[in-house]
Amino acid sequence: MVVRGLTDDVADRIFQALADRTRRDIVTRVIEQEQSVSSLAERYAMSFAAVQKHVAVLERAGLVAKERRGREQIVRGDVGTIRQANALLDAYEHLWHQRLARAESLVADPTQSH
Repeated sequence: MVVRGLTDDVADRIFQALADRTRRDIVTRVIEQEQSVSSLAERYAMSFAAVQKHVAVLERAGLVAKERRGREQIVRGDVGTIRQANALLDAYEHLWHQRLARAESLVADPTQSH
């Protein structure tokens, strides 16, 4: 299912990235305020390299972007990608509501043919 330019491959990368709680936490933090990879690494009981790998997964999924400022890598959230993922979830919800409406109409009038 393609929703507003969100291909299956892109959706896979987004949801695989968000499947990890550390990455979800990183996304939340950098949406609230951009942060350096170093400051992010201080918040987790893992190596700096491990945090860098999490950020790289999020960057490949388009959920964050990195920018070099001097010696630091600054990470910020990409709300546009989150909106795309939300549009896909909204499309699934719309399909579900259609299914419920069909079921309700069958219950209301079981003689209807669908």
